[in-house]
Parts: sequence; C-alpha cells; structure tokens
Amino acid sequence: MADAADPDSGETSPPAGRVPREGDYDASSIEVLEGLEAVRKRPGMYIGGTGSGGLTHLLWEIIDNAVDEAAAGHGKLIEITLHGDGSYEVVDRGRGIPIDIKHDNTTAVEVVFTELHAGGKFGNGAYGASGGLHGVGASVVNALSSRMEVDVHRKGATHRLEFKNRKAGHTDSAGRFRESHKLKRVGRVSSGRTGTRVRFWPDAEIFDPAATVDFDEVRERITQVCFLVPKVKISIADRRREPAVVEEIVSGGGLGDYVDKLAGTDEPVTGLIRLTGAESFTERVPVDGKLTDVERHCDVEVALRWTRAYATRIVGFVNTIPTPEGGTHIAGFERALTTAVNSALAEADPRKLRRLKDDARAQREDAQEGLVAVVRATFVEPQFRGQTKRELGTPQVQRIVANVVREGLRAWFDGSHPGSRKTHVRALIDKLADAVVNRVESRRALDQRRKAAALGTNGMPDKLADCRLHPEGELLIVEGDSAAGPAKRARDSAWQAVLPLRGKVVNAGKGTLRSVLDNAEATALFTALGAGSGHDFDADSCRYERVVLLADADVDGSHIRCLVLTLMYHYMRPLLEGGRVYAAQPPTHAFTIGADKRFVYSDAEREALVAELDAAGRRYRLTRFKGLGEMDDDELFETTLNPDTRVLRKIGLGEARAEQSRAAEAFKVMMGSEVEPRRKFIVKHSQAYGQALDI
Repeated sequence: MADAADPDSGETSPPAGRVPREGDYDASSIEVLEGLEAVRKRPGMYIGGTGSGGLTHLLWEIIDNAVDEAAAGHGKLIEITLHGDGSYEVVDRGRGIPIDIKHDNTTAVEVVFTELHAGGKFGNGAYGASGGLHGVGASVVNALSSRMEVDVHRKGATHRLEFKNRKAGHTDSAGRFRESHKLKRVGRVSSGRTGTRVRFWPDAEIFDPAATVDFDEVRERITQVCFLVPKVKISIADRRREPAVVEEIVSGGGLGDYVDKLAGTDEPVTGLIRLTGAESFTERVPVDGKLTDVERHCDVEVALRWTRAYATRIVGFVNTIPTPEGGTHIAGFERALTTAVNSALAEADPRKLRRLKDDARAQREDAQEGLVAVVRATFVEPQFRGQTKRELGTPQVQRIVANVVREGLRAWFDGSHPGSRKTHVRALIDKLADAVVNRVESRRALDQRRKAAALGTNGMPDKLADCRLHPEGELLIVEGDSAAGPAKRARDSAWQAVLPLRGKVVNAGKGTLRSVLDNAEATALFTALGAGSGHDFDADSCRYERVVLLADADVDGSHIRCLVLTLMYHYMRPLLEGGRVYAAQPPTHAFTIGADKRFVYSDAEREALVAELDAAGRRYRLTRFKGLGEMDDDELFETTLNPDTRVLRKIGLGEARAEQSRAAEAFKVMMGSEVEPRRKFIVKHSQAYGQALDI
C-alpha cells in the first residue's frame, strides 16, 4: 500500500500504526514532555547533576525559600533537619504558602510544587529581593522526590498536602495514598502562628547511590546566611547519626563579621573597610506580554580588608544567594578595585616604583594580594546564568558596583572615608608597591633567563651561578630556588658555584640511560661538571675540586641527596671513589642567647642545650629551621658555606673491595627497580629508626 500523502506539503508520511524505521524523522519524532517530566528527563539542567552536589541543591532550594521569608521580615527562625530515613525537612516561621484556590479547584500550595515557573517572586510585590527567582525551585524538588509533605500554618490551623510520585493527595489511616487537590486540616495553631514545613524524600532512582548531603557543607552555607540576614536564627539537626548532632547559629554583625571570619589569624594591613551605595537602572522585561522598560533599584554593600598574607578571598552574594562563580557584581568590584589602587599609587608616587617607569602600574593580582572581601548586591529579579544560580548575569549591576567601590575606595585613600586611618593607608600603599615590584622583577628575571637559555652562556646551564676559579672551586648543589637565593648571596663567588635543582632528579638506579639523559636536572649537573658521564666520565676534567650537597635537614632533603648520590654512583662514580663528594650538615635549630647565637645539628644536641640553659637560668629564643631557604644570608654562610665553621660529611665508597660491595648492595636495595628487597629491609630495620611499621 502506498504511503499517505499530505496534499498541502507534498511530503509523504508513514501510515498510522507503522513502526518508524531507524533514521526516520517526522512528526512522530517530536516528543513533548508534560509538567515535571522535563525535570526528571534532564535533572542536570536544573540542579547541576545527580551526585551529592545535585542532592544538596534540592535542600538549598527549600532553604532559600525559607530565607527569603526571613529576609522579607517575616519570621526569624528556620529549622533544618537531616532525617535518618534519607529525608530532609525545613521549617520556617514565614507567612506560609497561600492556601486559597489558584485555578481549576487547585490550591496555590499545589501549584507551587507541581508547576514550573510558578511562585511569588516575579516582581509582583510579594518579595522585595529574593533568592528563589525562577519559580522552579519547589517544583523541581517535588519532581525529583518520591514523596513530599507540605504543612502550612495559616488561619489558626495546619493545612497539609502530600505528594507521591509528583501527584497531590493524602495518606489515610491505613497507609493508602489517595489523590486529591484539597488541603487537609491536621492540627490547630494559634491565630498569629504562620509558616511552612516541607519534608521531602529524594527519588533513589534519580540520584547516585553514593550521593549524600554533607552536614558541614550545610552548616557553612547557613552560617553565610546568618551574616546576610540580620537577627535570623537557624538550627540544624543531623539525626542520621547517633547521638544526633544539633547546632544553632545566630546572625552575626553583618558582612564585616564575615570578613573577620574569612581572614582568620592573618595579620591585618588595614582595618575593616565598609562601602555602601545604591543606584537605579532600567531593564527591559516582559509585562503583560509586552516588552517594557522597568526601573530597578540596586543596593551594594562591600566589606573588605587587606592582610599580610598573599592569598585572595573574594566572596560574592546576590540577595541571599552565594555566587561562587562570580558574575557581573564581582567583575565590577575587581575592575573598580584595580582602578582605585592605581590612582592611589600614582598619587602617593612611592620611590620604589619610580625605577619601574612604564611598568609601575598594578595589575589585578597586585591589587588583590592578601585581600579578603565580601560583595553583596541586592535587587529585584536578578538574572542568573543557569538554574543553579552560581553566577550573576545582570549586566547593569557591573557598572553600579564599580561606581560604589571606586568612589568608596577613593575616599578611603584620601582620608575622607570615616573608617580611613593614615597609618593604614601608608601600610597598604607600601604593600601594593611591593607586590608590583615583585611581579615586575620576577617577570624580568624570567625574560632574562629565557634570553640566556636561547643565546647560551658559554655552554653552561643558565641557572648555574658559576665561580671564577677552576678547577680549585667547589660546586654547591642546592634544593630549589628558595635555598639558591641565599646561597648565591652568601657564597664566596671566587671559588663557590651554585647549581639549584628545580625539579625531581631521575632515579638512576632504575631509570634507563635514555631517561637519565632526558632528565633536565641530570643533564644540568653533567654539563656543569664538564667531565662527561658514565663510562666516559673523566674525573681529571671536572671543573670543580669538590661537590657539596646542600639539602634541607628533613625527609625531603634526604630524598634529594639519595637521588643525586645514586646518579653519581651510576654515572660519575670516580667522584665518589676519589672522595670529592660531600654533604653539608645544616643546623636544625638556632638558640639566640642575648647577643649570641648557637646552632645545633640534631634533636639530641637541642635537648642537651635546653637542659644546660634552663639549669643555668639563661633566657633564650629557639628557632627551628624547616629549610635552608628560611636562613638569612649570615646564618647560611656561618653554618654551611664558611670553610672555617661549617660541618661537611665526606661521602665515598672506600678503597676496600668489601666496602665497595656493600655500597653497591645498598644502592641496589634502596634505589633499584626491585621492590621486595626494599620492603624487607624497611620492615627489618624500622625499629632501629624509632618507628615500627605496620605493613
């Protein structure tokens, strides 16, 4: 039978009842998802995923609704419970969801939880500025739950509506669920009592088996809320554990207290700086089906301070919603901050910036070094990028926040801001100038190293700080750039050269010849010594009389020494056989006794000196060296570089065949490719090193 034809289009379509073949594309291919099925089909579009993050987002949606009520001035108590049966409950003392009929014999309660884009936050006056904005939060929670209970306290009674598999109804005394659109009175309350209780059971078919809501994450989120909504009190109970954990968090003193919490123990450079302001903007939105210009009012509140630390912490909020991915309000803040800082630096004209000339301008990272800031924008119907509301998209807010921050910081720098102090301004200018200088000098040094590497420096590694005397000098091998700087400054450049190892040295005990020659650090050492490698190594051609290993007095330092010694044993063995390799013994602690300083090189020496000083009643200050990079130049020179005062340990193989055999066995066991001999050695000798291993 021929296919039926559409006389208007001229196209043919398969006859009714025929199963479409793979590759067919006609009207039957178009699927319409009704109601909440779109959410269940693509939950990631609404909650970000089906793991722990998505599950937690369901709880955020209900909490945000309760917080919006509190922020609007209706009820200051919110109770959150994580139940042992896998359900989650949020109770507020707000106005309660309206219980009257919305349409078609359906109450507003049912509409809120079953219809997408239904709610009281679309600028109709029920809320000034809220967090739940898209009208899909409550309905998404219902869509992804197998069961839900909603109690509304209004008009002297508690009105209940239950949902099972997204259908409204009630459970009778026999435990049977019957569909119904009516609310059921389940109790009486005082005439002035209002509020909403929502309890939901996430659908196990939707979420990953391992998905869970983390108690600490919820506590951190509601702690943020308490800084945003004055005088709100939020309790959280975790009844999934025994005994149950119940905590109550009361509103702090606003964004300033939150900045103090984020700053922790970091030493402050400035006091707390508060910036506030407000502007209006025009937004074109649909009103009664027609695009209309609507005026919005935006309040901006910023609290910030600079600390001596280097990390930057900027937290953004829109109304009561955190925006971890930033958005236009954070972009406006950062832009204005950099502008204000550069204006202040230009006005102060610090001497240390003058030599930088055209580079004497702060970049974003300079202005934000050590900054702790909280930025909040409050306005009606913000536009977020995505339902999860992690990033603000309203473009006009960027300009408003930038204006408030720029003018506020300008006043703080010139002293007209009420919280400005001259000492704080001077300290911040100095810190900002240092940040610019450090960045520019680091960049210039990097450029110079790149040029040196490209042009070549007499065939030597560009990171080698060479000496003038050859072959009478010595090569100091140091661990990383942190120790290389002090070593280069403290050395005698006539006969001491410095070679920093910036990356991991290849383990020559189990690496191939190709892997050794491809290793940048091994190649740099071969080149610096200038005597070849392996069978071709010629000790008489070595550019230095001795090699000294300078590594930290810790486990990592010992590891570096082992790797370098293994490389020498396999590829530069004549140096070890000739007794030309040494390990510097760095001190572990320094005692400052009056004007004198004494160094100790082990815990036993430290304990002995402490006992001696305590017995003599001497006062002292004890400093622990975590690494060579923590010593100043004089300390490093006295303890590890000065031939008159330093302690060196010669590392050799010995002349007797038995000694060389033991050395070969040690390198094979500890650094070789076979794991089992090393494991047996560690287990056998662990007690001798003060630590029994549980293997």
